[in-house]
This record gives sequence, structure tokens and C-alpha cells, in this order.
Amino acid sequence: MRTSLNVPDDVLAEFDEVWQAEGLASRSRAVREAMQEYIESHTRLEAAEGPIAAVVAFDYEHDPVIRELHAVQHEFQDVITTTSHVHKGEWCLESVFCAGEADRVRALVYRLRDFDAVRRVSVLSLSHP
Repeated sequence: MRTSLNVPDDVLAEFDEVWQAEGLASRSRAVREAMQEYIESHTRLEAAEGPIAAVVAFDYEHDPVIRELHAVQHEFQDVITTTSHVHKGEWCLESVFCAGEADRVRALVYRLRDFDAVRRVSVLSLSHP
């Protein structure tokens, strides 16, 4: 199936550099692999049940979203055990260590993805404690 996407020029250029450096045959192949990884990550997160431990990492533009992110962290303080935060100019990287019910951790991940100023949210580790 053919489809089209709107992708910022700088992101597309970087994506092209990566798949070409890896020796993939085409951009289409690279997009298919990226989509499959996204599906697998989502499936693992959705399949988690009961008490879990997770590390959630996300990067964001500080000024437009910091107050709202603090509110979210307070809303999910029942599962957030520790946070680590570093600044890189106007952008920040945050690691949130979680322990608690899978549905609450999932809700946190999806809530973080709601913000336009949050670029990526990754569940780095997901396991049963």
C-alpha cells in the first residue's frame, strides 16, 4: 500500500543517513522496520499486567510544557519513584523510574505522549518486579 507522510526536512535527512549507513535497500524498508519496532513496543506495553517496574525516558522543549509536566508527575506520584532530569539548552531529557500497576504506568506513558512539546517517550525497560 502506498501512503504519504509529512515529515520535517531535518528529520527526513537524518533518517535517510541512518538507514543508508545501516545498508538497508530503501527508505520504504527502513520505514517498515521502524513501524514494526513501534508496534512491538506498543504491544509489550499493552500486554503488561499487574505490578511492574519501568523506566520511561522522554525529551521535551522546557518552556512550553514544564508546568504541565510537573502536574502530570504529581498526578502519577503513586507509580513514579524517582526522576532524573538534565538540560540541553531549551530541551530537557527526563528519566522517570516507575513501580506499580501496569495500567497506571501505561496511563502515564500515554499522558506524556499527549504533549506537543514532548518529542519522544520511550519505555526503556519493562519488567515484573
